[in-house]
Amino acid sequence: MAVNELSSVRPLQPKSISFKPNWLRHWSPFQAILVGSAVLVTALILLVPAYLLLRTVTGWENAAQTLLRLQTWQVLGNTVILAVSVTLATAVLAVPLAWLTTCTTLPGRRLWSILVALPLVIPSYVAAYLFASLLTPKGLLQQWLYPATGLERLPAFYGFPGAFLVLTIISYPFTYLTVRAAFKRMDPALTEAARSLGVSPRRAFFRVTLPYLRPSILAGSLLVSLYVLRDFGAVTMLQYSTFTRIIYNRYTGYRLDAAAALALVLVALTAVILIFEHKSRGRARYGRTSIGAARRQQPVQLGKWTIPALAFVGSVVFVALIVPAGGLIYWFWRGWQQDFGVKMLDGASSNTAALTSLLEPAWHSFSASFLGAVLAMTLALPIAILVVRRPGRLSQFFEKVTYASFALPGIVVALAFVFFGINYATSFYQTLPMLLLAYVILFIPQAVGAERASLMQVSPHLEEAGRSLGQRPSSVFRRITLPLVRPGIIAGGALVFLTAMKELPATLILSPLGANFLSAQIWTNINEAFFARAAAPTLLLILLSSIPLAWMTLREKNNGKR
Repeated sequence: MAVNELSSVRPLQPKSISFKPNWLRHWSPFQAILVGSAVLVTALILLVPAYLLLRTVTGWENAAQTLLRLQTWQVLGNTVILAVSVTLATAVLAVPLAWLTTCTTLPGRRLWSILVALPLVIPSYVAAYLFASLLTPKGLLQQWLYPATGLERLPAFYGFPGAFLVLTIISYPFTYLTVRAAFKRMDPALTEAARSLGVSPRRAFFRVTLPYLRPSILAGSLLVSLYVLRDFGAVTMLQYSTFTRIIYNRYTGYRLDAAAALALVLVALTAVILIFEHKSRGRARYGRTSIGAARRQQPVQLGKWTIPALAFVGSVVFVALIVPAGGLIYWFWRGWQQDFGVKMLDGASSNTAALTSLLEPAWHSFSASFLGAVLAMTLALPIAILVVRRPGRLSQFFEKVTYASFALPGIVVALAFVFFGINYATSFYQTLPMLLLAYVILFIPQAVGAERASLMQVSPHLEEAGRSLGQRPSSVFRRITLPLVRPGIIAGGALVFLTAMKELPATLILSPLGANFLSAQIWTNINEAFFARAAAPTLLLILLSSIPLAWMTLREKNNGKR
């Protein structure tokens, strides 16, 4: 008996020795690929701060003098005041607009939802020149009012008032779209439970609905604040001194050390905003824990508030959309009457020839923006997966670096690429790939945000079920996760495309040799006060930029009918 037992014992096998670190032994090949891709993207983004540090260190005396000047701190105050004011104003506008167009019986709410979001397609420099031509002390409005009222001069528009108005009306759709999406996902059982406990509708909104909307409001407000920090066109046109305008002036004056020091201050300011947003996010969870699908929310009857609601929504649409559109049509008509084709384009002998000649820069703008959106969404996906599925210090670092890149001015990113292109990659300089990489750095926060939001709506239990059936992580992602998050990826890509179409400084500096872009053509005409000549390319740019919003709206409408 003992012999048989001994004979059944298998000899000990030598234990294999692994030289991998403990943290690497738990990684699958799929996760290693994700981390490797995220590291490459992070290194690409950190290339710009590396350039800023290099310029600051090599010229530390000039940089120190710049940072210690009173003017620098005044510019810092101007930048913070503008960012905070615009962020608060957009939140005040966006939340009621999202509620009225989603949760109420507002007449024509589907049409209003489209019109309210359309100001997002207007570039800041276009809105600035349209409002400046209308509202300046001797602008078009004063000329129209003078015969009837005798008004000789309107209040000053340049400076903070103009920058605040323009940036508010073109950036509130960031918060509006995120809050509106949250309203559409919200389970009506939450407010119904509060009402059943005797809570009034007003208190239910502040105690139930508003806390539920907090992540969406913070996400939209973060995009708005970062957009204001890096805006170049509006503050330059309206002569309001923020960091981007001063940095541009320093660069054009070949004071590169001072410009790099100011850009580093802007990056530090962005880090403070990101830390504040992260602390405000909290640890609360807002997902449904009950079984089954959420019911459709019944629209709230406005009753006697229908007319005030229509007046509010109509006023926002009038100021943010009708006024700029009317001004643009006016300048286009003026240019058509003056035969702007002869003056605007070399070799063009008529208005028709001038409009036809815009097809080439339109194609360059469309193709570069489309390729940049595809590249940004592809490179952002590994970071979004790590942030949602593998949260930790490393994934948080990747996320914060990507968001920090949104505050880098286009002029800084462009000149950093010029520096490295001239010194280390001559064949890469002023080519389409360099411009696309600049687009990735500038717009990858939008891509990561959209993909992270989509992944958070996919239950990890679905992926665990796939793994339990013996599928590899890469196969689970390809067959389960990717089909579920594809709509969010496409929507995020559409937003990146729209923003890339409007990008000005990076396009001006990094555009390939011989390639003309609509944004560059518009800026050249605006900078020379040729508003009529800028109207035609501006109209074409806005029409092309409207394609993503139109597609998302039609897709939402079709999904609502299913």
